[in-house]
Amino acid sequence: MPQLNTSTWFITIVSMIMTLFIVFQLKISKHDYYLNPEPLITKSQKHTTPWETKWTKIYSPLSLPLR
Repeated sequence: MPQLNTSTWFITIVSMIMTLFIVFQLKISKHDYYLNPEPLITKSQKHTTPWETKWTKIYSPLSLPLR
């Protein structure tokens, strides 16, 4: 049974790691970062509903006149 030649494994693994490192560094360097992130202030809009303009009175059973 022939032996597996592992003499080139070290060079292959090291070159692969270096290549991955360079590729990731290039990808990160092209990424745009915000210099001063600030929260976005959103204005809340007042929603008008039909029942807000009408006057309504809620009668509770305890406030009704006794007969």
